[in-house]
This record gives sequence, structure tokens and C-alpha cells, in this order.
Amino acid sequence: MDGSLIECRVKGNFRLKGIRSTNPIAVGDHVKYDVREDGTAYIVEILERKNYIVRKASNLSKQSHILAANLDLCFLIVTISHPATATTFIDRFLAAAEAYRVPVVLVFNKIDIYDSSEREELEYLTALYSSIGYRCLHTSATDNVGIDALKEMMRGKVSLLAGNSGVGKSSLVNAISPEIAARVGEISRTHDTGMHTTTYTEMFEFMPQSFIVDTPGVKGFGTYDMEVEEISHYFVEFFELSKDCRYGNCTHTHEPGCAVLEALENGRLAPSRYQSYLSMLEDKDEGKYRASE
Repeated sequence: MDGSLIECRVKGNFRLKGIRSTNPIAVGDHVKYDVREDGTAYIVEILERKNYIVRKASNLSKQSHILAANLDLCFLIVTISHPATATTFIDRFLAAAEAYRVPVVLVFNKIDIYDSSEREELEYLTALYSSIGYRCLHTSATDNVGIDALKEMMRGKVSLLAGNSGVGKSSLVNAISPEIAARVGEISRTHDTGMHTTTYTEMFEFMPQSFIVDTPGVKGFGTYDMEVEEISHYFVEFFELSKDCRYGNCTHTHEPGCAVLEALENGRLAPSRYQSYLSMLEDKDEGKYRASE
């Protein structure tokens, strides 16, 4: 642990036990490696992960893509407009994070450009997600709003930044650490991509023992390896309500005595959250990946 950078290779047949993934080794993994006589280093073992964020690979329905591992926090960057982040995308991401024990902070970005109706939506969504236990932060890289609070939350942690393309992750990274933004730009030019386009995941240290994991913008978030009966467990308010359901195996879709449906009817459960839940059930029923959400 002397801070040296060692370029390692991975054998073609290297696979994680029990996980079919497009990238069996992910950013944030702790590994063991061997150095051969010719100086080539090979990863020989991945140590046990405390958590990870995984989604269904968009082009391989039975495989997953691991965004990052061993995370202390995930910051999901969302925007009310320019572009609008669908609540279905937010809820799918939150469910996946709950499933793999990754704490999430919702970062509502670009607050400097919203009109009055968009500000109302911002306040509504902030109240909604705060009420079910998620921390919410409002930011603007342009006006330097919320940046100090964001940096303080990241201090001493490994933090993942994720979100749709165009929500301003690169601008936030630049506001947090211009040095990292410059390094990302250099890497992008080396790989002949746009300077402000993240094309693969990388980890950067921006304060002592404080790391940012920057991910490419993702269009959809297909959930991976969830059984139908488990999905409601990852909607935190559903899980609490379901304790009062008449049936222990309630799917919260049609059963009599369902506490979730009762809460929905009485206005104690957000319709958008319930629609997201139904869309995930539909995925499992039809075995499809909803890339548009």
C-alpha cells in the first residue's frame, strides 16, 4: 500500500463465482496479484466485496454490468429538466442500491436554470424522497451552490457519481476538483473522445483518503438478479407498509387487505413510486430490459 501504480492483466477465463458479468473486475475492487518474471502482473483473486452497484447489461439480457464496488456512498445526479430525469430511472437505481447495500444521496443539479414550475417539481421530489429516508442535496456548479456540502459528504469516503448523460456530472467534478477534471480531459483526449465525455469508469483521489468514482452517463437502468417477490423489499416504504398486509406473500397488485394498495389509495404512497414498482415487475414477467427509463 505504498501508492504505486501497477498495470495488471486479467486472464480471459477469469470469472466471479456466481456472477455473470460483462466486467468481472470493477473499479473499487480489492485484488491480489502476481508479478511474473518478465514483469507482467496478473490479477489472481478478487477479495470479498462489501457492496457494489450492478445493472443489467443493455445488450446481454442474462449478464450484468458492475458500475463500481466497495462504495461508501453513491451520489445519483438528477435534473428536473435539461434533461429531465425520469422518476422510474431514479427508483430503479435506488432499488438496485438497496439490494446491494449502497447508501445513496440524491443530488438535484442545475437548480440555477429552473423556472417556477420546475422549482415546484424540485420541491415535490425533494419532499418525496426525503420522506422515505433519502438525503437530498440541491446543487449548481454554475453558481457554486451545494458544492461545499457535497465535498464534505465525500470527505474520507469512496463516492460514486452516477446519472443520465447530460445531468452535469462533469461540471460537478470540475467544481469539486478542477485537477481531476483536467486529468479526465487528458484521458479523454488520449482515447480520442470528447473532453467532457466520460466513456469508462475511473477512480480519482481528490482529497486525502477521499475518492470519486466517475461513471459514464447511463440511459437506462435494468435491474439484475432480483426475484419478483423481492422487488418490493427494495422500495423502503413498501417494505415498512407490507408488514400490515393480510398475506405474507402479497405482491401489492391485487390482493385484498394489501397495506401498500391502501396507502396508495389514501395518498400516503407516491403514485410515481408505485408505477416504478409495477414497471420492474413487468420486466421480470416479460424478461425485457426497459432501456428508455
